[in-house]
Amino acid sequence: MKKIPIRHIASNNKDQNNTGRFTIRDIQTILGGNELNQAPHKHDFFFILAVERGKGVHEIDFIKYEIRNNGIFILRPGQVHQLQLNASSSGYLMEFDTAFYQPKNNITNQRWKKSINKNFCEVEAGAFSKMSSILKNIFDEYTLKQEGYIEAIKANLDLFFIAHLRQSRKANNTSTNTDNYIQERFENFMALLEKNIGRLNSASKYADLLNLSSYQLNAITKTSVGKTVSDLINEQIILEAKRYLLATPNQIKDIADHLGYEDVSYFIRFFKKHTGYSPEQFRQNFK
Repeated sequence: MKKIPIRHIASNNKDQNNTGRFTIRDIQTILGGNELNQAPHKHDFFFILAVERGKGVHEIDFIKYEIRNNGIFILRPGQVHQLQLNASSSGYLMEFDTAFYQPKNNITNQRWKKSINKNFCEVEAGAFSKMSSILKNIFDEYTLKQEGYIEAIKANLDLFFIAHLRQSRKANNTSTNTDNYIQERFENFMALLEKNIGRLNSASKYADLLNLSSYQLNAITKTSVGKTVSDLINEQIILEAKRYLLATPNQIKDIADHLGYEDVSYFIRFFKKHTGYSPEQFRQNFK
């Protein structure tokens, strides 16, 4: 079975061998005066695209965003995206893995997790200018590579995510310890779901992995997003099916098998129930 193309960070910096992978590039340099038009693919790293000026379309897990000035896109590892960007666009593209940056401080980590769960943020011009200055600092540190530049980049990443979160709705709300616990457990569940989809499709199995009862886990998901564990499992199965239908030429039976369905006809009925299309119709209409 053909896998969805996965891209890796193109960094040859020997200093990063033991500190994870990181790169930041100027969009104009990447484009080189040409329009960018990428086929669907995914990454094994975090991808942050900050567009100061530009036009195009960015499709992330089948949600299309029109690219405009002062827009910030954040992709998590494993998300499928397709990017079209016009030749005159400007800004920065930053890529890193969790070995390079994953906050250890609880407050900073919670802030970072909230940011990376929001794929697109359109930023007010003044706020974008401040965030662009932070990215310029990161770019300069990465380019000059002076003493302590890796620590300087990480410190600026902390500042970037503070600024990013301020642009999000309800950013000024103070969370209680209960809210933080629910958020943390919900994020743990979603990480397990993304990692194990097709192998574990039972709500009780995920509850066991998290040392929770099925009732407790359902209460957490309902509080977080208003959906049951089963609802979220079904949504993840459909998302993964769509990814493989549009990004690979695999046969329907192979995709069904990848997602844990021995009976392909049952998978087809399940997919149609949740999307209104058979898998083949979906592939033909949306590819």
